[in-house]
Amino acid sequence: MISTRAGAGRGSVGEDPLRPKDRLHDRLMADVAAAGLRSGHPEGVVTDADLVGLPDAVQRYMRFMGVVGRPRDWSFRARFVGRFRMRPDADWATAEAWQYNSAVEIARVFVLRIRLAHLVPVVGRDTYVHGRGRMLVKLMNLVPVADGKGEEFDHSELITYLNDAVLLAPSMLLGPAASWAAVDDRSFEVTLTDAAQSVTARVFLDERGAPVDFHADRYATLPSGLALARWRTPVTTWDTAPSQRPLPGPAKAVYDLPDGPFPYIEGRFMPGTVTYNIAPG
Repeated sequence: MISTRAGAGRGSVGEDPLRPKDRLHDRLMADVAAAGLRSGHPEGVVTDADLVGLPDAVQRYMRFMGVVGRPRDWSFRARFVGRFRMRPDADWATAEAWQYNSAVEIARVFVLRIRLAHLVPVVGRDTYVHGRGRMLVKLMNLVPVADGKGEEFDHSELITYLNDAVLLAPSMLLGPAASWAAVDDRSFEVTLTDAAQSVTARVFLDERGAPVDFHADRYATLPSGLALARWRTPVTTWDTAPSQRPLPGPAKAVYDLPDGPFPYIEGRFMPGTVTYNIAPG
């Protein structure tokens, strides 16, 4: 998601202003390094001219997000804290996660840790690298209990990358990989293409241009197997402190299943942990 520091992302390649001491963060960055992602470099500042031709709703959204006047982002890293459950009838477990997204080559590495019954650690990794999505879950970070890959995961992980960019780094989408379509004054559609596949989402805005929801079709991993369902990420509030980028407040991810809504993760990206243009090493 978005940095709470006005100048975040302006440093030179390789700078890491936070350097968190966190084993989960270390796992994330080891996975990022192992993925062989290329580093980016600072690009020019986004100007009003870059928004010309975009639908009016998209321009309002970009301006609310503070894109104009800042350099284009080519990566970000963020920490998420909240709760998670694996099935609609399961209990919630406390959860924390770190993620790294890159626009140099569209990629996302997300590492999540929960504790079953508050005792047994489970580590999950959702990745989209080199056009391929994967979900790998290990008990105690050692014993695999789920390993999903294939076209369904390629699609789902690219949708998640698009969601991250919409909520945290819109300038990652100001390029040939993304296209925009008008819907009405309070919504628009965005399509992202990578590795010969395209995904589309509809973004809903409030009167300021702030995103309040994101709808797309995504595969849910259920006890009965994979099921394509409407997936949405409602955002209840935005932090808009002066001189800072807007930061989504509490949010959740929800599948709309035939039996009713299935919210499976809730929480927020932690202020002060979202940094931009971090090298993948």
